[in-house]
This record gives sequence, structure tokens and C-alpha cells, in this order.
Amino acid sequence: MKLTTRIEKPFFRRDVLELAPALLGMQLVVAGPGREPVRYAISETEAYRGVEDLACHVSKGRTGRTEIMYSEGGVLYVYLIYGMHWMLNIVTGMAEQPQAVLIRGVGGISGPGRLTRALGIDKSFNAEDLTASERIWLEDSPGNSRFIATPRIGVDYAGPVWKEKPWRFVAV
Repeated sequence: MKLTTRIEKPFFRRDVLELAPALLGMQLVVAGPGREPVRYAISETEAYRGVEDLACHVSKGRTGRTEIMYSEGGVLYVYLIYGMHWMLNIVTGMAEQPQAVLIRGVGGISGPGRLTRALGIDKSFNAEDLTASERIWLEDSPGNSRFIATPRIGVDYAGPVWKEKPWRFVAV
């Protein structure tokens, strides 16, 4: 049996369109005080690619909320939508090139709001470094590399060009 390995910084320094499908099958590991680490295979992701992408938060300008997206890849961007659902994103690429991958599904949990609720992820995870954190990280896995690409979900506000980008990746 192959032992899993924690993913290091260089992995996250790639363009979001390369990284989003590469995350499929990897293990998202969540731990906590007095809690054994639990591993979840990533099954669905969605890419958001910088200021030109009208579905991406940074397209509206650099703000306190989006500042973390300007970091070097490997940190988390966690934000609240509809006043009730936390969204888990992994910042990718180089510093000052804001892009992120939304984690939409893991290990039988489908939907980004359900996922964060089930895993206990909230605002306190924002800006967490996946390469150094004691409570959340990624591990390599010999998972399935087959996937389909479809349009993103819930981004009608971005207009037809950005709404139809096949930047949602689902493991098959």
C-alpha cells in the first residue's frame, strides 16, 4: 500500500485551469484538537481565474475580502454566501495573480455548502496555509484521474461567455 504524502507549495503554483482537475482524487484531510484526521477524496472542483473572469470575486476589484486571493497558491479562501454557507477555495498560481479553485464535492458529499458544514469548515479557516496547517491539508493519492468538464454552476450573473466556460471538473 502506497503511503500518502502531504502536498507542498510548488504544486499550488500552477494556473487554476491546470490545478482544478489535478485536485480530483486527492485527499482533503481535516483534523482538530482531540480529533483524528479524516480523509475525503476530492470529487468536484470549479475554477475561477482572475480579474478578467467575471464570475471571480476579484473581477469587482481588490477588497479586504479578496486580498487572500492575491497570495501565492496553497492558502485557503473561505467566504460566506447567502448569509449561511461557507465556501472552501484553494488559492492557486503565483502571488499577485488572483485565482482559486472552489471545492464543490468530496467523498460522497456534493455541494460546497453541505461540504463545509459536514467538515466543520468556517471563517476561521480563511487564509490557512495548506502546507503548514495542523487542521487541514491535502495529501497525494493514486485516485482516479478521469473527469468531465462542464459549465460552472450558479454564475449566471457573469454573463453568457463566463457562465458557459467549462471550468467545473467532476471525477468519473
